[in-house]
Amino acid sequence: MTAIPIEPIATYRVQLTPEFAFAEVVGILDQLVDLGISHLYLSPILGAMPGSEHGYDWAPPARIAAELGGLDGYRLLREHARAVGIGIIVDIVPNHVGIGVPLHNTWWTDVLRNGLGSQYTGYFDLHPVTVEGVADVIVLPYLGDADALTELRLDPDGNLRLHEWVLPTAPGSAAPGDDPIAVLERQHYRLVPSRNSILSYRRFMDISELAALRPEIPEVFEATHGWLRYMVAEDLLDGVRVDHLDGLRDPAGYLDTLRELVGPRRLIYVEKGLAVGERLDDTLPVNGTTGYDQLQLIEAAFTAPPGIIELDEIYRWVTGMHGDGDQLAALARQLREDTMRGRFATRLRWAGSAVAAAAPSVPLYQVEQAVAGFVIALTVSRPDYPHLLPGTLATIEAARGELPSASAGFDSLATVFSHPDDYPEAVFRVSELAAVVAAKAIEDIGFHRTARLVSTQEIGCNPRHPSIGRPDFHERNRCRARTWPLALTATSTHDTKRSGDVRARIAIIAQVPQRWNILVRRIWRECPPPHERTAYLLLQNVIGVWPEDGPPGLELHARLAAYTAKAMREAALVTSWAERNLDAEQETQDWLSSLLAGRPAELITEFVALISDAGRAESLARKAVALLGPGVPDIYQGTQWWDDSLTDPDNRRLVDYDRSLDHPKARLIAEALAVRRRHPGAFGTAGTYWEVSCRGARARHLLAFARGLRGAAPTVVVVAARMTQTFRPGADREEAAVDLPGGRWCDVRTGEEWSGQVRTDLLLGDRPVAILERAAGDSGDSADRAAADQPAGAPSGAAGSGAAGAGAPP
Repeated sequence: MTAIPIEPIATYRVQLTPEFAFAEVVGILDQLVDLGISHLYLSPILGAMPGSEHGYDWAPPARIAAELGGLDGYRLLREHARAVGIGIIVDIVPNHVGIGVPLHNTWWTDVLRNGLGSQYTGYFDLHPVTVEGVADVIVLPYLGDADALTELRLDPDGNLRLHEWVLPTAPGSAAPGDDPIAVLERQHYRLVPSRNSILSYRRFMDISELAALRPEIPEVFEATHGWLRYMVAEDLLDGVRVDHLDGLRDPAGYLDTLRELVGPRRLIYVEKGLAVGERLDDTLPVNGTTGYDQLQLIEAAFTAPPGIIELDEIYRWVTGMHGDGDQLAALARQLREDTMRGRFATRLRWAGSAVAAAAPSVPLYQVEQAVAGFVIALTVSRPDYPHLLPGTLATIEAARGELPSASAGFDSLATVFSHPDDYPEAVFRVSELAAVVAAKAIEDIGFHRTARLVSTQEIGCNPRHPSIGRPDFHERNRCRARTWPLALTATSTHDTKRSGDVRARIAIIAQVPQRWNILVRRIWRECPPPHERTAYLLLQNVIGVWPEDGPPGLELHARLAAYTAKAMREAALVTSWAERNLDAEQETQDWLSSLLAGRPAELITEFVALISDAGRAESLARKAVALLGPGVPDIYQGTQWWDDSLTDPDNRRLVDYDRSLDHPKARLIAEALAVRRRHPGAFGTAGTYWEVSCRGARARHLLAFARGLRGAAPTVVVVAARMTQTFRPGADREEAAVDLPGGRWCDVRTGEEWSGQVRTDLLLGDRPVAILERAAGDSGDSADRAAADQPAGAPSGAAGSGAAGAGAPP
């Protein structure tokens, strides 16, 4: 039996479904061993709403889903995984619970039947209201208008039915033959159209089928985590991933309790929104985030800065709008305000009332104005983490300057954030409001309303900061290696809007802006779009997934059509989820179809042929940086092969595991993870990170770094090519060189040995990345002498390629 590493080598994320459950995961373990995976990373495993394909709508009682194989099936998976040295990390959902099928959630059913008299009332974040003189009513939103209630029916079991929605009724409140509307008026709840701004329970974001829980209450924590306590006691898992940390009332307090439950050695990862440049509070008892911060860094490092300027001009020609930083900042502020006052008006009212309660002498309207101004001005996702206090207070003052008439309200805000222990309710309500506004307004709506370069519009990213210089790239990696060495590094996940491979190809557009300009103008001439902004976003995604051998077939066309509908509704410019404009949607679908045949398809195929090789190369280079940079690489299901996924549910499709691992990405993953296993200390908590110097006229095309133990010589070097459309194999690469750390270095793939300064045409050849290990017998102690003795650019071992010095002793 192979031991499970305490410090992970790499995780492999699996989306469990009834079609791919615990038994099916057992069937891919040998393949994961071949890749070098150390930990499975499972989506939620608890029983969920009927038909759930993701598990985030879990339902009580908290127990392992029978559809996935139940506890026995999980135990079998654990045994098989442990036998091959693979641990298990499980996704847990403490923030919310599924209520989409009320009768399938015993807690929610009891609340609806008994109102505030239910024993489960305190489990939910409830805010009952008075409706038509009736107090303590729970408001339930539904899609549709008031006329939809004419379809309300009473079933033989005494439940109210609105289409497929079945709602329990209070004991004795319904009898056969009763008028359904009259029965509804006897309940502890009322039904309102979803556009209604009055709500009486907190939701996950604005999803009515997910109701927020209160795990800060010990009884609720135990009811929602008792299963986890059992799993820990039975040693059935090695870590957890906490979903939506920013939705919890007291994230730090929750994590302290969770750490006590799982113990000091098991892993805890948190899904936490971080703005570009924002750091995770290093006092939290966790091993790091799920890796969107590192995704952003890698994305920015491979995005060509000069091309962004030209792309802004093209975007302005297409849409009449700027896509630059100032314009995006203004758009973001407006989106925050519109989203807060539209979708989260109830939360704004809760937040204003909570702050007003801490300052009763200040008029409520001034407090609400201050809360709104503060949330609009924020540049972090949630402001109440202690290390953010100076910035939070500075934002309050900046917002005060823009709205001096609400100065007293800003005083109240400053007081509650300066004394969070005295005003926990106020701090939570404002902070949670800020978190949902940031996520919904920017990542869901905003990222579908702008499109200068959509590869920079990803979870964790900010299109205002599309690229990063090499010095900043290396500094952020040094910091991560020092503070969060075991944090996850994601490139594709179940939530990303485009896979890493799709983003890599789209990013090449910034390297060929003039050719892109020609393509766009020709497409617009051949097929004038009905809505330019939507079309420009769609065209980039079409480029990202376009097959290399020609136009998409029916299956990909269907996936693009589904993506188009979702993107349009998320943007809510010409249609939306709540108010669908079928004519506008059809016009855009027709436009999409027009791209897939005839002259437009020929133009797109020609453009994809121009950039596809560079896209593949940079996808591999990005993957190498993710695999061997600071943190633990997280490999999403199926991405050991090329993956053309767009946003969910497209990226949650079943994976064909019958494919061969003799594939460029799979080989790279296996090689890199084998290096991590041979040098575990260099990549773990005892490891560090060095920048490796690059020289020459094309040095900007290289990212090179070394890994090793702190206080010792480096043991691994990674050299990755970027902006490869203009850094092709051959003469281009003669104009860049790498100063290897002292000593002799062996190429993991070719076996060639190198030392000193090496030209990249020799080191890389036609590859986008080289992984080097310190050569056998070289401790690094005589590094300076070895480097000085070796001719620049020459291989130093018997496996040389014929360059000067090949085969000579070091």
